[in-house]
Amino acid sequence: MTASITVLGTGGTIASTPGEDGATPSKNSEELIAAVPEIESYADIEAVEVVQTPSFDMDSESLTAIAESTHTAIDGGADGVVVTHGTDTMEESAFYMDLVLGQSAPVVFTGAQRRPDEASPDGSSNLLTAVRAASHEQFRGVGGVYIAFDEEVHTARDVTKRHTSDLSAFVSPDKCPVARFTRENVRMLREPGSRSISVETTALSADVVTVMSGVGVGARQLNDAIEANVDGIVVEGTGLGNTTSALGDAIAKALEASIPVVITSRCQGGAVAPIYGTPGGGETLRSHGVIEGGDLPAHKARLKLMLLIEEFDRRDLHTLRKAFETDRGEKRADGRR
Repeated sequence: MTASITVLGTGGTIASTPGEDGATPSKNSEELIAAVPEIESYADIEAVEVVQTPSFDMDSESLTAIAESTHTAIDGGADGVVVTHGTDTMEESAFYMDLVLGQSAPVVFTGAQRRPDEASPDGSSNLLTAVRAASHEQFRGVGGVYIAFDEEVHTARDVTKRHTSDLSAFVSPDKCPVARFTRENVRMLREPGSRSISVETTALSADVVTVMSGVGVGARQLNDAIEANVDGIVVEGTGLGNTTSALGDAIAKALEASIPVVITSRCQGGAVAPIYGTPGGGETLRSHGVIEGGDLPAHKARLKLMLLIEEFDRRDLHTLRKAFETDRGEKRADGRR
């Protein structure tokens, strides 16, 4: 039985054409699908336009619209959903969807590094891979959100964009893709499915700021955030999740003011761990009550914290911490996390 796949268009390079003021998204989903006639041999396709924007300008309203359109497609009988999207923030949109969807049908994001008018554009190949994944028996009925790029499929939680312009733009640090597609076959490398906890809200109204540590970084940005009484703070630390002494002291002040603080690492691989003392060391930050972000990068931890604050009281650090600590990215053999 041929799968039914809905393609949601949101813009990005895959749909962009050049202009006097620079490239902008202009092609709709039907045009993108028509450029890949092989797709018809894998699925019956329905095209729906959601937004038309470069992903570097994606906002919370757009993400909510994508989530609502995905629910509508799946509730209407689609076996899977493909989302065409710009690569700049694709991993954030995919991770957001992985947190809020809770659907049994697969959702696969894809896009392009080269516009359709450029030499050797990659959008058609990526779109074909995404449709093949969304319609494949190994993914159907399992659910989860993925990114399909350069004939590889990665889980939304683990994937990140590693290069600004290479066609092989996405990797899963410390892990491997879920699957690799060839011309005729698919090689499954990991068990498909979501690696994220589920939340009951789609709202991203919480005010969560991100601060980066580094050599000589002071506390001005963090103190400004405390003064503004933001809802939450994500700190991108160095190494195992350490900060300058100035930031460490400011983190203590934020927690005393009942502002949750999540510590992450700027390293692409590995997880944070409380080892070091001194005001900005991870052990000291843990003693203050910081939430450890595991191996999530700061930009994904921010989205997760925003959703959790929307669902729970920001002062409930125990619940917020548990939500981060119980989500470590791997499914158990029995499918539980």
